[in-house]
Amino acid sequence: MTITARIDTDPVPALVLHGVGAAPAAAGLVGRRARVEATPQDAGDGQWSVELPLRASRWGGPSLPLPSGVYEVRLTDGAGTRLEVPVTVSETAATTLRARLDGDRLTVRAPIDPAYDSGEGQAALERRYANRPPGADLENAVFFESFYGRNASCNPRAIDRELARVAPGVTRYWSVVDLSVAVPDGAIPVIEGSPQWWRARGSARLLVVNDWLRRRYTRRPGQVVLQTWHGTPLKRLALHRPGFDPRRMVAVVRESRRWDVLLAQNAYGARILRKAYAFLRRPIWVEGYPRNDVLVTGDGAAVRAALGIAPDARVLLYAPTWRDDRDEIVDFLDLERLARDTDAVVMVRGHSRTLLPGSDAAGARVIDVTAYPDISELLVAADALITDYSSVMFDFTATGKPLYFFTPDVDHYRGELRGFYFDLAAHAPGPLTATQAELTAALNDPAAVTAVADRYARWRDRFNARDDGHAAERVVARILDQGFVDRG
Repeated sequence: MTITARIDTDPVPALVLHGVGAAPAAAGLVGRRARVEATPQDAGDGQWSVELPLRASRWGGPSLPLPSGVYEVRLTDGAGTRLEVPVTVSETAATTLRARLDGDRLTVRAPIDPAYDSGEGQAALERRYANRPPGADLENAVFFESFYGRNASCNPRAIDRELARVAPGVTRYWSVVDLSVAVPDGAIPVIEGSPQWWRARGSARLLVVNDWLRRRYTRRPGQVVLQTWHGTPLKRLALHRPGFDPRRMVAVVRESRRWDVLLAQNAYGARILRKAYAFLRRPIWVEGYPRNDVLVTGDGAAVRAALGIAPDARVLLYAPTWRDDRDEIVDFLDLERLARDTDAVVMVRGHSRTLLPGSDAAGARVIDVTAYPDISELLVAADALITDYSSVMFDFTATGKPLYFFTPDVDHYRGELRGFYFDLAAHAPGPLTATQAELTAALNDPAAVTAVADRYARWRDRFNARDDGHAAERVVARILDQGFVDRG
């Protein structure tokens, strides 16, 4: 069998394979977080062809360009066995559309003009941004960024939705790593590093972010940064992290000075964040987390349907935090076995920092939702949460549903990697387990949850008092009342 490949642009960007000989049963592009599959068609005279669109739809969402990354061109026979057939790359397919084909590897990159997608190009755009006249008018717009543009989620998304409802005249830009990131309806995606991205960040009256701004940011007169952050902390942050590192200290203080207002879920979080980021003499809004409104008001039926989960299935969400000493999600659990032993569907959600370096887990009744747009919707769909040291523990208890802790590396994490702000074992609102057998036993024993009911109630009183379904309304009302943007 011989195969040639080309990249077409009409009607949609696609990789087209043309073969001579017996056609494979299936063809696909397989990446870490997305895949495209199609069935080859008979082209006559002992030939076949197949078109693999460079777009994908996940979880019932819109069809969007493939995430940036490397994809394997994979052909399989009727039994699902991979066929090892070399692909001859045509001249026109070698490099086009920010996609490069090299044998059976397709590399997809964000669609930024190559003139700007380099160190020199970015330096030129940054100089243009930094040298923008101080008196230049600002746009009645908000620049949103969540987790460095890897998705459009968390508190910024909830604020976007409320702002669109009450002030539809405000322009909303979303910073994204590429166009595979779905942005809220009516918002304008701007690809990080593009001229449009630099312009939007430099001209919007308000920036709403949930993590560091990273690239050089110069505040314009009248421009405001609302730092929503992304969780109430158990693990030590910023200036409080173990070990004295003067470079880290300088970076933390420099970053926090870029923020005008900081949002906290609760009074405890406000105290920690103020000290950890030396956020002195500037306002902290303790209004609850907008992202948690859906935990009180939402219905998980639509999410379950999108994920292909039966309405009556037991659903467990496993959401561990990231580790400073590894790039990918931890592999402490046999997820397929956990699903079998608990008669449940297991959704696994890696931390945002594991999204790009990791790859989807697979298995019977295991669904990897690391790339799902918003974890808040998954919390609504789940019957119970399994986590370790992630701040998701402070969010999930707003639902009143059971929470389980799986912490096999607690001594290492607490003692060497991060350290804790309080004794988790003394206050945990759910059973603490260290082995898969202990976790399975707790999940199958209703008494394990009732035994900690008092702690769960105290936890909610302390951390979820403002998670009442109206946090986004309060935050947006303050944004408008203080004139950060006009209603339009």
